[in-house]
Amino acid sequence: MLVALGTGAVLMLAQAGPALAAPDDPDAQRGAEIEQLQRERQERAKSGGDQQGTQDQPLAAEAKEWPDPTGALPHPENPLDKEALPTLAVSGVTATADGALFDLGGFVGQVRLFTDDLAKVSVRAKGKDEFFSPGIVKRDWEPVEFTVEDSATTYRIITSDLTVEVLKERFGVRMLDAAGNVINEDDMRYGSGYENGKPYVVKKTDPDEDFYGFGEQTRGLNKRGESMRMWNTDNYSFPVTAPYVYATIPFFYGLKGDGHAYGIFFDNTHRSYYEMASEADDYYYFYADGGDLTYYFFNGPSIADILTRYTELTGRQPLPAEWTLGWQQSKWGYKPGQRLVEIAQGYRDRKIPLDAVNFDIDYMDEWRVFTWNEEDFPPEELDAQLEALGVKSVTINDPGVKVDDNYDVYLQGNDLDAWVTGPNFTDYIGDVWAGSSKFPDFTRQDVRDWWGGLHGRLLDRGVEGLWLDMNEPAVFSEPYHTAPIDVEFNHGTQQHTEVHNIYGFLETQSTVQGYNQFKPGVRPFILTRDTYAGGQRYAALWTGDNVSSWEHLALTIPQNSNIGISGIAQVGNDIGGFAGTTTPELMARWMQVGAFIPFSRVHYDNTFQEDQPGQEPWAFGPQVEAIGKRYIELRYRLLPYLYNAYRDAELSGEPVQQPLIYQFQDDANVRDIDDQYMFGENLMVAPVVTEGQRSRSVYLPAGSRWTDWWSGSTFAGGQTITRQAPLGTMPLYVRSDSIVPMREVQQHTGEKPLTDLELHAWVDGSASTLFYEDDGWTHDKNQGEYDETRFTATRSAGGSVRLQQEVVHDGYDSAITTVTLKVHDVPRPLPAAVVGKVTQPRPGVMRPDGGITAKTLPVTYDADKRVATVTIPATTTEPVTLQFSGRSGALR
Repeated sequence: MLVALGTGAVLMLAQAGPALAAPDDPDAQRGAEIEQLQRERQERAKSGGDQQGTQDQPLAAEAKEWPDPTGALPHPENPLDKEALPTLAVSGVTATADGALFDLGGFVGQVRLFTDDLAKVSVRAKGKDEFFSPGIVKRDWEPVEFTVEDSATTYRIITSDLTVEVLKERFGVRMLDAAGNVINEDDMRYGSGYENGKPYVVKKTDPDEDFYGFGEQTRGLNKRGESMRMWNTDNYSFPVTAPYVYATIPFFYGLKGDGHAYGIFFDNTHRSYYEMASEADDYYYFYADGGDLTYYFFNGPSIADILTRYTELTGRQPLPAEWTLGWQQSKWGYKPGQRLVEIAQGYRDRKIPLDAVNFDIDYMDEWRVFTWNEEDFPPEELDAQLEALGVKSVTINDPGVKVDDNYDVYLQGNDLDAWVTGPNFTDYIGDVWAGSSKFPDFTRQDVRDWWGGLHGRLLDRGVEGLWLDMNEPAVFSEPYHTAPIDVEFNHGTQQHTEVHNIYGFLETQSTVQGYNQFKPGVRPFILTRDTYAGGQRYAALWTGDNVSSWEHLALTIPQNSNIGISGIAQVGNDIGGFAGTTTPELMARWMQVGAFIPFSRVHYDNTFQEDQPGQEPWAFGPQVEAIGKRYIELRYRLLPYLYNAYRDAELSGEPVQQPLIYQFQDDANVRDIDDQYMFGENLMVAPVVTEGQRSRSVYLPAGSRWTDWWSGSTFAGGQTITRQAPLGTMPLYVRSDSIVPMREVQQHTGEKPLTDLELHAWVDGSASTLFYEDDGWTHDKNQGEYDETRFTATRSAGGSVRLQQEVVHDGYDSAITTVTLKVHDVPRPLPAAVVGKVTQPRPGVMRPDGGITAKTLPVTYDADKRVATVTIPATTTEPVTLQFSGRSGALR
């Protein structure tokens, strides 16, 4: 029986803080100040931790509101005055090689075609250069064939896939498909342009149009009716209704009632606003505090096609090192360093897989970045002990550099004049963990070079991963949780309003540069809290300081899913919640979900609550430990499947965690499902996210037949079923015509070579997978050192199942010697599989008594699970066929 450890999901331990140290002991005083600050933050988590959701609508508006529904807020907002919008009219058109320029008086409008389904629309002051943010990686595109139609009222630029129609009387843009149907258009009651320096666009919408994406935003999956903001904010223990969170990705999808999707990327780094039919059913709009009016329009019609094109524009996530797909354990407060070794040993003693532990700020010397507390955290000694356990080290780093004349990093920065400045070119000083600190100006390449070069102090001492925190940048002493609006960058040429949302993005760029400098042959692992569109090129993302509550567990599903279709494949959340206190039931359910998200890390904070439970899998007793172990082991068995999903992300931008609309766009029933998702293209996860729940409704999308992973029961798509879900079970389904590659459990990646590749197949007609393999660690794949094998399983009308493997690329010395095919949901097969061409009948191959006489492989059968198994030499190039007697091979 589970024992309740508190009266609420985030119950705090009440205890008085110590008195502040005397002023003449600054280090002790600073430690006491930090302790007091953390206590205050924990109380904030406590005050907002009792919101309850429901199974069907875990983030529903009618759920109990948090005492503070917003959390941290930045400087006052700058509303768009829709009654004072100017009218821009086209007075002249100049054709260009890739589109056209439009004379708008004091402004220039421009349409550029990058492909036949991608157009850039911009309006800028005359004489100003075209704007590209750092999020854009591809500026040069092959020429696009197009024609032009010019009339008194419109100017049309026509490609084979998309027509961009510019209205002349009042400047506006209408997008049409090849058949002439309107996909998207400006609402000409308002148009687009600038209102008091704010770039804005107002679009028409229909009542049956829905919206998705927008990166890290809170609330539900479907953003229709939502009012959203993007200004990267240190929002500790943020409510699930918070308008401001940590990352900015101003990219979204419109999904029309007929199933046609389009995408818009509003490439503006200033604070931006999105009113998605929140004021009326017939229009939506977006605008920013400043900067240029620049957006990219993507014509689908599929969400997948749009994402592929968007990540072509902004870049794709490189294939990560395999170890980063394993389980990680972290806590603010593992100290001294030997405690991290004990935690790693705890995993090994219990045979629970683990790949990395994270060092929070405790490892630093008085919170100075790029330093070590050599006494409590001797890096080489700790690295040797962890390496012996097969565990890697990930260290945190912040951008704030302590003002300290005895600190060489600070002195180097002074010599370089590397800092963000105030309006009078004096260095800005803000308060963070180390106290008064200065902040590097990452807009400058010389500063990024210097900062990147400092990482040898970590990477040369055994660190394998770098974790970037506080890079909004967060500042404790300021009322808006960041540097003042009037600070300046790039020698005073750029303002904070422009740089704020890309500050963390630029830091990740610098950090990757440093990683490649000190580990040139190894794939970098950078984890960041803050980023901008295109940040997937440099770093994984975690969603910041969440809360140990059922509401935050529920939020992970729409949040990660929208981040995934916003281009960032490697995303995760603090498993168990960072702020507050986790209950046994919540931790069990969260570990189930955590095993099926792209990036899996337990991270929590009970620094000043040492008598409260930890969040290690074993912290809540044997029942919860067994549940955690079961799901972590399953993740490790699925690593070949997961690694290949990341390969797809590298090649096409396909997300690892996908909302159901990504795969089932034509099924209107999935549009508002917040509590189910696809993990890769074949597995559907339906977590339990409500306290005390032991069954749940599961919608099975139309167009596929579905098999329950645990029971083997099969169901037609397009229906809702009820699934029993005791505490140890998270509903999990596999779609028909799927092949899922798996392997044996390891205690950490690389512990054992992959010698036997398991292929689990659910075949109605034909299933295929392109299996990718490399060394999982280096950049050698970029020189062709990888293997690709196409496995295709086909089911005949009579029920036999044939597997064909085809070598597509042979460049890696694979350790795989056998392929074990497991065909699910089949009747008892004949005892031998035929290698080569099968003819009916085939005398001399198989006798009526089942004896094997030539070119066959033995088949085993689990009658309870209805699974037939055959092990095939990896060198086999001929097809292998499983046969079934009579017509019994037909599906149930």
